[in-house]
Amino acid sequence: MKSVLEYLENSAKRYPEKTAVRDLQEAYSYRQLEEYGRRIGSALAADLSGSGCPDRQRMRRPVIVYMEKSARALASFMGTVYAGCFYTFISPSQPVSRIRRILDVLRADRAIFSGSPQDLEKLREAGFRGSVLEFEEVLKCREDAELLERIRGQAQDIDPLYCNFTSGSTGIPKGVLIAHRSVIDFMNYFPDMFHITEEDVIGNQAPFDFDVSVKDIYSTLKTGASLVILPKRLFSVPKELLDCLCEYKVTTLIWAVSALCIITQLRGFSYRVPESVNKVLFSGEVMPVSHLNQWRTYLPDAEFVNLYGPTEITCNCTYYRVEREFGADEKLPAGKPFPNEKVFLLDIGMYTSEKEPGEAVQKPEYREITQPGRIGEICVSGTAVGLGYYNDPVRTAEVFVQNPLNSSYEERIYRTGDLGFFNEDGDLCFAGRKDFQIKHMGHRIELEEIERIIGGYDGVDRVCCLFDEEKDRIIAWYVGTPAGRDLKKKMRGTESVYLIPQMFFQIDSLPVTENGKIDRKKLMAEYKESRGRKNG
Repeated sequence: MKSVLEYLENSAKRYPEKTAVRDLQEAYSYRQLEEYGRRIGSALAADLSGSGCPDRQRMRRPVIVYMEKSARALASFMGTVYAGCFYTFISPSQPVSRIRRILDVLRADRAIFSGSPQDLEKLREAGFRGSVLEFEEVLKCREDAELLERIRGQAQDIDPLYCNFTSGSTGIPKGVLIAHRSVIDFMNYFPDMFHITEEDVIGNQAPFDFDVSVKDIYSTLKTGASLVILPKRLFSVPKELLDCLCEYKVTTLIWAVSALCIITQLRGFSYRVPESVNKVLFSGEVMPVSHLNQWRTYLPDAEFVNLYGPTEITCNCTYYRVEREFGADEKLPAGKPFPNEKVFLLDIGMYTSEKEPGEAVQKPEYREITQPGRIGEICVSGTAVGLGYYNDPVRTAEVFVQNPLNSSYEERIYRTGDLGFFNEDGDLCFAGRKDFQIKHMGHRIELEEIERIIGGYDGVDRVCCLFDEEKDRIIAWYVGTPAGRDLKKKMRGTESVYLIPQMFFQIDSLPVTENGKIDRKKLMAEYKESRGRKNG
């Protein structure tokens, strides 16, 4: 198998009139989705051909899908792939500044668009000067079967499929490029492991530029399931969200942790329980145990799975089936590796050698950590490892590297920058980011550990801790009923002084990013702004 298009085509043969995808405005059957994909692919390939340009020069190029997440966006993804190209999804709701930074990296000259004139003006304002294909117009194009067959004949499984952009710690977004073969490898196992079949209805929460949506899309296409695209606005109105899950009889949720917590935090289950849901797979952040236990109470027969893995390794590399209730003081494991993926911990020590007589130099010494409880950097190898960062060889070379433990043959790994340890059962446990590890009062501290402690107290729903390095203070933001002084008093009774935040802020809700993760940058920016006003 060389192309994910085979998933669509196989399901279109088996279930031609079944709904493949729906949003709240329109729905496409499998037959329609394939037909629309082939029309869009024909129009895009013809537009790329220029003056007799050979197929190989118009393949493997980036195409922007510029619209809100929708059935139309999924049809555009398929059309892009039929044209031999790879897609990058950009929502018009994103700030112009971010769209501009993505365009600077991507250097795309084709976009498929559906939206308002104002949306298109925004794309032009961000600097896009290429050709824009209107979705409604390209659907009128006739399929060029000969052209599509010729393009398909030159395809390889190492061809890029999509490029998703992360935030980038430097402010410059990183375009994570993923090949067909990586998605195919992951999908060889994922649906079967979690019993996703043609009978399922998958409720999509994730934005289409977030890799959680990859599991929604390709699990659907491979198995012949149905995909229901849930708009972002529903996640601010739990009653409407729950009504939607019930109306469409959604069975499968592959959601970010924050999305699940919104329902429990706002007491959504007191209004309605989506009893058709039988699978809840979550990722993106550490799941608060109190919220997980609430979900399991209201859906006692559902399967709950904790998934871990960064975008760079194609969705996830480990999984943990939740089969018991966890206490507030327990850490939920990230679990065991997916088949065909190696997940290991790297310990980086330093040793001294002599470069010249009398000239000492420090060199890294790499060791694999296998003993329980010891923390190291999580590293991953396998077919699912991505192609790197698009148009960014420097940052690619920093983290997509030769396995330093293997000097015998080429083994490319991804160094995640995440810290982890193995528990006594051999399960991987997430221990935070390297950049979330702080030094405070002479101690190395994981901010996630402080969050786990505070999140375990009665009445606390969510918590986020950050470190003000300039003032050498830990700050905690939390959603819950206890007063900050009471939380600090409680910690003084059980915890070391260096683990206790100096400041507690009680807020109604934690801000989240487009991808559904806690927006730590926004919290820190607001804190520094308020600190600046006080000092001014």
